Amino acid sequence: MDRRTFLLGTLGAAALATTGCVTNKGTATTSAATSTSAAAGGALDKIKAAWVYVGPINDGGWTAAHDAGRKAVEAKLGSKVVTTYKENVPEGPEVATVMEDLVKDGNNIIFATSFGFGEAMLASAKKHADVKFIHATGAWHNPQPNFATAYGATEEAKYLAGMAAGKATKTGTIGFVAPFLIPEVIRHINGFTLGVRSVNPAAKVKVVEIKSWFDPAKERQAAESLISQGADVLANGGDSPAPGEAAKAKGLPWVGYDSDQSANFPDIWLTAPIYNWGGYYTAQCQSVLDGTWKKEDYYGSLKDGFNLLAPYGKIVADDTKAAIEAKKADIIAGKFDIFAGPLKDNKGADKVAAGATISADDRQSIMWLVEGVS
Repeated sequence: MDRRTFLLGTLGAAALATTGCVTNKGTATTSAATSTSAAAGGALDKIKAAWVYVGPINDGGWTAAHDAGRKAVEAKLGSKVVTTYKENVPEGPEVATVMEDLVKDGNNIIFATSFGFGEAMLASAKKHADVKFIHATGAWHNPQPNFATAYGATEEAKYLAGMAAGKATKTGTIGFVAPFLIPEVIRHINGFTLGVRSVNPAAKVKVVEIKSWFDPAKERQAAESLISQGADVLANGGDSPAPGEAAKAKGLPWVGYDSDQSANFPDIWLTAPIYNWGGYYTAQCQSVLDGTWKKEDYYGSLKDGFNLLAPYGKIVADDTKAAIEAKKADIIAGKFDIFAGPLKDNKGADKVAAGATISADDRQSIMWLVEGVS
């Protein structure tokens, strides 16, 4: 899929509020991990694969989901792969050093999991043509043959989760804790809001931007602020379940993100958009082993199983579940487009005409919020 380039400057100078401590963890039982050619055509007996995480692997959300994908690679490929990860890597100059260190360590393929890692990753790819680089959430469309991007149409699952939230609210005000107001997150907010208003046309979604992907303290503070403004249902687009903690303290329904938290929040859980990174990561590593890897800018979906909806919580009514499942089936079958017009923005301007939709490229660069968002 052809996607527009978003410069790192989109994020401004905002840095992630992580610990800033880079932790390197290898899962090999031996230090001997050099890949060995097994056959002509570039096939290998064994490879090294590395992951660069913006948060800790126990964040209960985004990074935990990626690390589950890394473990799935280990489970599937066994002794044919040695995996390594570095966690708590802040977006900024430090990423370039991390990339170069991983190349020096002999990694054949490197996955990075945050938007702000893209610039350093692309620079490293240009210097090391024999290493494969894959940027998750990236939108760095370029001809570099060893640099690919991967993400998914999470806005589809966000729409479905929005339906659950729209049915759950009594005040008609839903709070959304946003990390950064960049196209990726705006796309998610819009999908969520359209889902909310499909079942509750008068409902509003209030958004607070915290300018961090992972900062549990800020995420909870933002959630509490939204509650004070009248929100009686919460949703989040960041990396931790901290908004769920705020919701739990007040007994309010919560839509999570990245991971299934139903067991930890049984009394308030609605559902969550989640990802199946394991299948994608395994396929990429297998293709490196086989010598068949090629650049692909991948954008998964509900249809191909990359995007999923987490199990429903016990507070979701049966008729709501049925409506969501019916809509999910229509999305997968291509019968329903969540961004089909007519659509207005939150200032009242017409943005998408009846019978039209938002193009694939424009979805990737969207910088306007739909009607119903404040």
